Amino acid sequence: MTNDKNKRKGFVFKTYEAPFQSPFDKLFEIFKELITHTSGDFDEAIDWLRELDKEYKLTTAEYTVDDFIEDLKKKGYIKEEIDPDGKGGMAITAKTERAIRQQALDHIFGSIKRSGQGNHKSKSPGIGDEHTGDFRNYQFGDALDKVSMTESLKNAQINHGIGDFRLSEDDLVVEETLYKSQMSTVLMIDISHSMILYGEDRITPAKKVAMALAELITTRYPKDTLDIIVFGNDAWQIEIKDLPYLKVGPYHTNTVAGLQLAMDLLRRKRNTNKQIFMITDGKPSCLRLPDGQYYKDSVGLNPYITNKCYDMAQQARRLHIPITTFMIAQDPYLMQFVREFTHANQGKAFYTGLKGLGEMIFEDYETNRKKRIRG
Repeated sequence: MTNDKNKRKGFVFKTYEAPFQSPFDKLFEIFKELITHTSGDFDEAIDWLRELDKEYKLTTAEYTVDDFIEDLKKKGYIKEEIDPDGKGGMAITAKTERAIRQQALDHIFGSIKRSGQGNHKSKSPGIGDEHTGDFRNYQFGDALDKVSMTESLKNAQINHGIGDFRLSEDDLVVEETLYKSQMSTVLMIDISHSMILYGEDRITPAKKVAMALAELITTRYPKDTLDIIVFGNDAWQIEIKDLPYLKVGPYHTNTVAGLQLAMDLLRRKRNTNKQIFMITDGKPSCLRLPDGQYYKDSVGLNPYITNKCYDMAQQARRLHIPITTFMIAQDPYLMQFVREFTHANQGKAFYTGLKGLGEMIFEDYETNRKKRIRG
């Protein structure tokens, strides 16, 4: 249960019982949430942790927040760092960045069963490389390395008996395999100022989803590719390691620039299956003109800007790149724009709000991967 007293700077702290957690692990779970909300600011995260400690008695005399900080140092989760002004301070390490991504994955995609091979099966049997456990008779042209010797020898024993043991072509069986599809995905994240307007923090859930998706792909589908783009007045690519530090800016929303960059990235990919995921509040309000100047309009939907968006959607359609839009605002006129944009691309749209955003992206990613690669 939560109440107003539990709310701190746009996030909700939930009390829960975890009897098997060590004092460090208990605080570390909370610290990872706080460091995400503070966009990687260690000092601010610790300030909030101390505030929560005062209210919820998270620590004891035997294990304090200062003890926790020392353990973070010893375990390699934080390090001393000198900022551009020459001042020293603590910063999180790559180890913490990985831990945050794993936590996001566990929270959002906790029901996923980990796959040892890290590849997704398509529905089509063939000469792929994912074993199904089903067998069929050997056919001329089947590769010998696909023959199941155990099952073939068993057939030979049944067909000919021990006394006259021999292995003939009729005894051979081949194990069915499935194609392993590969997917190239570009995830676009809106970082315009509207993502934090009206007291609603939309960027932190988007950031968590991006971290979870990145962890999912790198650990479960290592042959897939994921590129991450942020878009405000312009669009630029960021690395997975940069996600915890992502912030909104005093930007308008240049959706066209984001789509242009996404398609440029996907053109270079060799994978057959390509897709764009876009997390946005849905309102394009900016274009960059050929002379380098910005054309901006924050009032309503500007037809000149929206028509450019529809043009980009159609261009992606011609390139066989579906766009899935995750719309996290509920304004009817913005939802209408997303519907028309989706129609132009023949893609998909989810009007999610913030609740369930992660689950929807996961389900759509899994569904989109179920495509047969024809050799």
